Amino acid sequence: MTDIQRLAAVLNRQRTAFQAELPVSIAVRKDRLKRAVALLVDHADAFAAALTDDFGHRSREQSLMTDIVSSIRQMKHAIRNVESWSARDRRKLDFPLGLLGAKGWVEYQPKGVVGVIAPWNFPVQLTMGPIAGAFAAGNRVMAKSSEYTPAVAALFERVTPDYFDESELAFFSGGPEVGKAFSELPFDHLIFTGATGIGRHILHAAADNLTPVTLELGGKSPTIIGRSADLPAAMERIALGKMMNAGQICLAPDYLLVPDEKEDAVVDGLKRAVASLYPSLLDNPDYTSVINARHAARLAGHLDDARAKGADVVEVNPAGEDFAASNGNKMPLYIVRGATDEMTVMQEEIFGPILPVMRYDRIDQAIDYVNAHDRPLGLYYFGADADEERRVLDRTISGGATVNDVLFHVSMEELPFGGIGPSGMGHYHGRDGFRTFSHARSVYKQPKIDIARIAGFKPPYGAGTRKAIARDLKR
Repeated sequence: MTDIQRLAAVLNRQRTAFQAELPVSIAVRKDRLKRAVALLVDHADAFAAALTDDFGHRSREQSLMTDIVSSIRQMKHAIRNVESWSARDRRKLDFPLGLLGAKGWVEYQPKGVVGVIAPWNFPVQLTMGPIAGAFAAGNRVMAKSSEYTPAVAALFERVTPDYFDESELAFFSGGPEVGKAFSELPFDHLIFTGATGIGRHILHAAADNLTPVTLELGGKSPTIIGRSADLPAAMERIALGKMMNAGQICLAPDYLLVPDEKEDAVVDGLKRAVASLYPSLLDNPDYTSVINARHAARLAGHLDDARAKGADVVEVNPAGEDFAASNGNKMPLYIVRGATDEMTVMQEEIFGPILPVMRYDRIDQAIDYVNAHDRPLGLYYFGADADEERRVLDRTISGGATVNDVLFHVSMEELPFGGIGPSGMGHYHGRDGFRTFSHARSVYKQPKIDIARIAGFKPPYGAGTRKAIARDLKR
C-alpha cells in the first residue's frame, strides 16, 4: 500500500475497532494514557536526540521540559481526572416535569477516530497533548507528523507499535501530499496546529466531510509594558519567553508596546536579561537553533526589510560571536526599534528571535493598536496598576492572556488553550480538551405518567390546551 492508501485502511480499522468496543470503559482509557506515559518515559532521551537532529541543535533540557515532561504531565492529569470528567451531568427540567418524575442529563461519549496534525516547533508535545484529551474521551487516534522533523516522525513510527496496536494509535509522516490526504479523511474530529494559511486549507478539506475541526494557529501576540511595570523582572521574563526555542513558539511575545519614555530602559533591560540567561549563543547547549536554512533566510529577510524602511536593528550578541562564519542556523536576538506597519516584521508572525518595539503615549493607544489587528493567540500585560490591567483585559480580545509574564497560561492544564478568529478556533487541555473530543449527548427520560396529556400536547385539543397556551402567551 502507498502511504495514502494506508491512511484510509487504518482509519477503517480504527473505526471498526472503536464501534466494537463501545462503551469505552474508564479502565481502558486510563490504560491507554498510562501506555502513552510509558512510551515517553522509556524513550525520553531518544526523543531529545531526535529533536536535536531535526533542529541542527536543540537544548536537551528544553526538549525534556517542553516536549517530554509537559506531555507526561498532561497524560497524568487526565488519568487523575478522567473519571470525574466522564460523570453524568444532571440538568434541571422545565417545571413541573422534574416533580412528575422526568429526568434529564448529559453524558459524554467518545466521538470515534480523532486526527492530529502536528507542527514542527514542539513536535512531541503538540502531538501528545491532543492525544491526552482524545484518549481520555475514549477515542482512537491517527497522527500526522511534520515533514520538517523527520527524525521525531521516524521515532514515533518505530516505537509506537511496541505500546499500541495500530487500531488504537497510528503515526504517519510525509510531505504535502500525505498531509492533504490526511486532512481529507472523514475523521470524527480533526485538530491542526500550525500556520494560519495552512489552517484555512485544513478547514476547507474537512468541510467536505463535515468533520469538526479545532485549529490552533498563531499570530502576532502583543506584549504591553505598563508604566508601573517592574522593568528588570519584566525584561527577564520576556527574554526567557522570546529566546526559548529561539522564538519558534506560536505564543512567543511577537512585539512590544512600551511607553515613549521607557523605550531605552526596555532595550537596555532586554540586553542585560539575554546576557544573564545566555552569556554566549553559538556553542551554548541551552540555546536552540532556527529549524532550517529556509527559515533563517526568511528571518534575515525581515531584518533587511526593516532596515531598508528605517528601523534601528539592535543585535543582542553578548559574547560578540561571529554568526556569519557559523555553519549552523543559530541566530542572536534582534531588537527592531522604530518598527512600523509597513515592515514585514509587523505584518507576519515572526516565529524566530526578532522582537519589534513600538511606542505609545497613552495606554488606550496601545489597546487601539492591538484591536486594529487580527485577534492574537496570546496577549501579555506587565504592570502593577490594577485598573490599567483590568482595562487592557476588558478592552482587548485574545485566545488567552498572561499578566506579568509570558506563555504561562498555556502550561496551566485546567485553563482552556486556543485561539480566536485568525489565531484559531476551539480549545483543548484538561477538562476542556476532554469535552472538545467528546460528544455531549443529552438524554431525557420520561416517567410513566402521560406528560403529553397533562401538558395539553395531545389531540384532540381542548380547553386544557388553550389554557396551557394562554399561560405562556404573555409578555
